[in-house]
Amino acid sequence: MSQQKGQAKVSLVIADVDGTLLTRRKVLTPRAQAAVKALDAAGIAFAITSGRPPRGMAMLIEPLALKTPIGGFNGGIFVRPDMSIIEEHVLAAESARLAVEVILKNSLDAWVYTGTEWLIRNQNAPHVEHEQFVVKFAPKVVAGFVEFGHVVKITGISDDRDAVARCEANLIQELGARASVARSQPYYIDVTNPEANKGVVVAVLSRVLSILPDRILTIGDMPSDTLMFRKSGISVAMGNADSDVKSTAQLITDSCDDEGFAKAMEQFVLS
Repeated sequence: MSQQKGQAKVSLVIADVDGTLLTRRKVLTPRAQAAVKALDAAGIAFAITSGRPPRGMAMLIEPLALKTPIGGFNGGIFVRPDMSIIEEHVLAAESARLAVEVILKNSLDAWVYTGTEWLIRNQNAPHVEHEQFVVKFAPKVVAGFVEFGHVVKITGISDDRDAVARCEANLIQELGARASVARSQPYYIDVTNPEANKGVVVAVLSRVLSILPDRILTIGDMPSDTLMFRKSGISVAMGNADSDVKSTAQLITDSCDDEGFAKAMEQFVLS
């Protein structure tokens, strides 16, 4: 692991979930759980953010004894640990409609998330079963997407990485400043309100918790996490992140399957 001397005191840690706090098998290890407990004992706040819907992070609230707002949908919605909404940033209806159109034209599957529902067209499509296992609730199958009045996130999915890259470029070109487009996994493209990204997560939690950004440490593994790296005082990339993500972080820890999160807390914060 790399280390930086002269770091500012950390008052808040914001962690990505998949591939960061959790292992690739979606396991919260005892050492990671203990690290979060140690942060609390040291008076350091801990928060999580993810492209997942808030319901898809609910299983972490009790084992981590979370007290802070949870940033779901990459900052599209912020909820308290009791799942009551603090604020949300939805896509404009026309932007949501256009995003789905671009995703389908690029031969990717599309998922549409409202504040409470996950809508899909095909129960047997790639990654649906895995996603249901991860978020612990079932999608609603629809014949087509016709209502775009309260969409928090749209996801394009494909195992064809070249197709995902082309679709990402097309979405950025077509939507411009009307949406935030970022990959939360190599095979997922997330489209959210332009005021919904992980950089905004840092700003909102800084405001809500009255903690200056330079006292915030962020840790993650995907391109969507680089947006919060830029807004926080200290940034840590996971060892399983690709080289582009690592190049944007100040510090690098081990992989999510080698206790990288816990090691980062122990070395960069608690020590």
